[in-house]
Amino acid sequence: MHLRLHYLIAIASTLVFAIPATPLTHNVSVTAQISVTNTKAEADRLFQQGVAQFRTGEFQAALQIYQQVLIIRQNFKDKLGIGETLDNIGEVYTSLGDYDKAMENLQQALTIRKELDEKVGIGETLNNIGFVYRQLGDYPKALELHQQALEIAKQIGKRVVEGEALHNIAALAAAQGDYNKALELYKQALAIRQEVGDKRDEGRTLNNIGGVYSSLGEYDRALQYYQQALAIRRTINDKAGVARLLSNIGLVYRQLSQYSQALEFYQQALPILQDMGDKASVGTTLNGIGVIYENLGQYDKSLQVYQQSLAIAKEIGDKVGIGNTFDNIGGISYSLGKYPQALQYYQQGLAIRNEIGDKNGVGNSLTNLGGVAYNLGQYPQALEFLQQALAIRKETGDKAGEGRALDAIGIIYESQNQYTKAIQYYQQALAISQQIGDKAGEGEALNHIGGIYTKFRNYSQAQQFLQQALAVRQKIGDKGGKGRTLNSIANVYYSQRNYAKALDFLQQSLTILQEIGDKAGEGIAFSNIGYLLEKQNQSTLAIIFYKQAVNLTESIRKDLKSLSIEQQKSFTDTVADTYRRLADLLLKQNRADEAKQVLDLLKIQELAEYLRNVRGNDRTAQGVDLLPQEAQISEKYVQVVQLGKELAQLRSIPDVDRTPAQQQRIAELERIEQQQKIEFNEFIRSPDVVALVQELNEKSKGENLNLANLDRVQQNLQQLPKSSVLIYPLILQDRLELVLVTPDSGPIHRPVAVKRQEIEKAIAQFREALQNPNSDATIPAKQLYNWLIKPIEKEIADSKAQTIIYAPDAQLRYIPLAALNDGKQWLVQRFAINYITAANLTDFKPKIPNNPRVLAGAFTTGNYSVPIGNRQLNFAGLPFAGREVNNLAATINNTIILLDTAFSPAAVLPRLNDYNIIHFATHAAFVTGQPEESFILFGDGSRVTLRDVETWSLPNADLVVLSACETGVGKQLGNGKEILGFGYQMQRIGAKAAIASLWSISDGGTQVLMNAFYAGLQKENITKAEALRQAQIALITGNSTVAVSEEQRGIAVRAVSQGSASVVSNRLNHPFYWAPFILIGNGF
Repeated sequence: MHLRLHYLIAIASTLVFAIPATPLTHNVSVTAQISVTNTKAEADRLFQQGVAQFRTGEFQAALQIYQQVLIIRQNFKDKLGIGETLDNIGEVYTSLGDYDKAMENLQQALTIRKELDEKVGIGETLNNIGFVYRQLGDYPKALELHQQALEIAKQIGKRVVEGEALHNIAALAAAQGDYNKALELYKQALAIRQEVGDKRDEGRTLNNIGGVYSSLGEYDRALQYYQQALAIRRTINDKAGVARLLSNIGLVYRQLSQYSQALEFYQQALPILQDMGDKASVGTTLNGIGVIYENLGQYDKSLQVYQQSLAIAKEIGDKVGIGNTFDNIGGISYSLGKYPQALQYYQQGLAIRNEIGDKNGVGNSLTNLGGVAYNLGQYPQALEFLQQALAIRKETGDKAGEGRALDAIGIIYESQNQYTKAIQYYQQALAISQQIGDKAGEGEALNHIGGIYTKFRNYSQAQQFLQQALAVRQKIGDKGGKGRTLNSIANVYYSQRNYAKALDFLQQSLTILQEIGDKAGEGIAFSNIGYLLEKQNQSTLAIIFYKQAVNLTESIRKDLKSLSIEQQKSFTDTVADTYRRLADLLLKQNRADEAKQVLDLLKIQELAEYLRNVRGNDRTAQGVDLLPQEAQISEKYVQVVQLGKELAQLRSIPDVDRTPAQQQRIAELERIEQQQKIEFNEFIRSPDVVALVQELNEKSKGENLNLANLDRVQQNLQQLPKSSVLIYPLILQDRLELVLVTPDSGPIHRPVAVKRQEIEKAIAQFREALQNPNSDATIPAKQLYNWLIKPIEKEIADSKAQTIIYAPDAQLRYIPLAALNDGKQWLVQRFAINYITAANLTDFKPKIPNNPRVLAGAFTTGNYSVPIGNRQLNFAGLPFAGREVNNLAATINNTIILLDTAFSPAAVLPRLNDYNIIHFATHAAFVTGQPEESFILFGDGSRVTLRDVETWSLPNADLVVLSACETGVGKQLGNGKEILGFGYQMQRIGAKAAIASLWSISDGGTQVLMNAFYAGLQKENITKAEALRQAQIALITGNSTVAVSEEQRGIAVRAVSQGSASVVSNRLNHPFYWAPFILIGNGF
């Protein structure tokens, strides 16, 4: 189930699942004004006006007109017209999602037409009633009615009508996901149409056959049928049909990711539709073109095209089109990770759909909103939206939609590890799918239930459900679903430690996922294969597969592909740990240079998990370098799976369509399929692979692989004004790994024999000591120094480093490196410390000297209540904040000060581009959990979240400083992603660097440190990192004066439930006062 709904070429969708044309499809001209007189002619005129309004999505207006027409025709006892009008009223109610009223009117129409023995009308109405049942998900009843229409056609001996009936039954099969049956019926319809020489309908059926092949992922065959249909449309000079076929072909090329060709076909369709004056279809085609530009990453062009489509929809009053286009514009924001904007557009679409009474559209909008909430990790809100969507599906009797909503809700519960609730929803979804014959939904539910039983370690039950899912998906030709189920079966075998079987099923899964271009699924399969190889002590080969998984992850991030809930759940569950496993194996093999690449990408992956909208850049999109031997091994693996891909493609051709040569080839491939499986399992022991692995192990023993990524990092270090080194720690379960990069030598890696649990305990003890000015912090500070610095102390000294660039991992983000102690002095007394998010995301170019221009805001008086999690916390003004910004203005002349109510987002945001230093002396909090809970409090009481900050623009900002107030982290630490996220958000909006603090400190203490910092920053040739270091040393040595306030400040990283602040002391040489502030970004 895809939560993001793009409305691509609605014409194409309609053609694929078409029903016989009714009077509503006639192209008519209308008058602009309604005037009712009791004449048959007036009734006919009004009727045509209702048709026109229906076509533009004005369902309520059309309904009112049809009801007037019905009264007039009833007065004249025009039974034929009454039946026609009731049929159209039923159509309107169907479009409004009011299926009860639709059925009521259609049944009346059917009764009248039966009385008149109007066979053609009876057939039309039966088809329309069947369509309602299809929308309700009652596929058996819909089939019954379509078959009645078929019987009537046979009775009256009209082969044309019979062909149409078969066409509709085929469309029903396609709607149920039974594509093989749909193809069989469509081909029967096609034979009849070719027999009677009905070129127009022959073209329709050829088109729909193409649509089924497109749904099956058989794009080459889809194009063949579309091209045949196109030739017929051109022969009979059906311009509308030509345009629609061109759009359908464009859609196939879009699915093939051949965007330039897709765009070419859409652009051929567009002028034809414009010449015809078919504005509704023009708007729909523009939407398709907009999607192409979006897929090409040309978001500005995409937005322009969507705006054109929106303007057309508004011009013709097409409210359905307006709602759809709002969804597509929201989709751009969604893809760009601009979730607040996406919510805004989706909510506008929801409002329009509510206005016109489009219940199905309302359900779709709520589903989209649920998708955004899921992406943000806001599971309660996602559940709320999806529960509302579920209620609508139940109200309208949309069984298929109800099943999909139940399935999505199950996924969210599973994502929260609430497996019992999840399985309850999956089982409800399964029951509905089986009741209505929704094979695609049945396969999905069976797969999910099997996954839950795997987590319950009930492997026999898991296999039972997964094998059922596999059989269903195989039958209906659902390749993507089949690939996911094979992966799930592999997981069962892995859990039972049957690694050979697990590898077999993973290989089959990977073959399918590569064939259909499912990069997310392919990444999961590569990661799983890597893990299995690692478990079998094949670390060198495991590294290759892990690298492939990481590289696919980075390419997906660069392409901004939005994933369905199902894909997201699998993707984040599997890939999140792949980076650490890869780095672990590389470091065990002493391949520090490659590990450094992975550690950098690990930070970006963690940012992506926290902020949900991180795109990386061109460098990160390249992923991890494959060594020549690794590339050769990968190529040999590709050769192993090629036969499986060819066999899968041949098997997808229906038996009746296979040539003798293809049948022979299938038999040949099936004979070697078993051998192929053996080859895969023997792959790691084949002589060629063994030789390459041995060569790779020899090559990677040294630390001189000379990777391009490493060269870039060293060049950056060499260009810095102060001698600098880069330190990447990595906390693993059994050890700590340190990677050091210096300007003149390859990465140095040192393992430290300390378990994760010991490190985390020491971090908690250190934070506790740091936040108590009366404690002795040197003892835990020395322990962490011995783990983090001492193993690489000599190499740092040999490099003559003056600055340490530091990319902390996990809970190390909660402690300041500056406060480590070697037993004689604090680390800050030896080095300036510069934190970074990731080297690939940091521009280390030294700043160009310019005149500082400061925007300083302070919250000094007042009291505000702010929601944090499920609590409301009160925040009072900071008395020393006013003195702090006044001292700043005295130090830097070009400073503007905004105090209290004048310090508001409305006053600040328009001015951000005019200043290169932004200083906020106010409360703020980094909250473990969601970015929406971390905030900056302005002087007027406004609360700006870390998510809101991403809409800011600071292209001229050299530095952002936040001196704020909150409580500490508390006993339960997170993984520090919120600190990483703050630094990244500042970089993303343009700031070169940011200063924040890790815990609450005294109001007066902050004033002293900031005074010293800005004074140092004014000195010539002093970097930001060095200015902060000198300010911290000033407090350590006592070379400063201060009046201490009882107020506390600092951007605190805190658990939502944390309590009171620390006790304040006048001993400013304690790290409580000088250590919490860290500089993130470019400190040069």
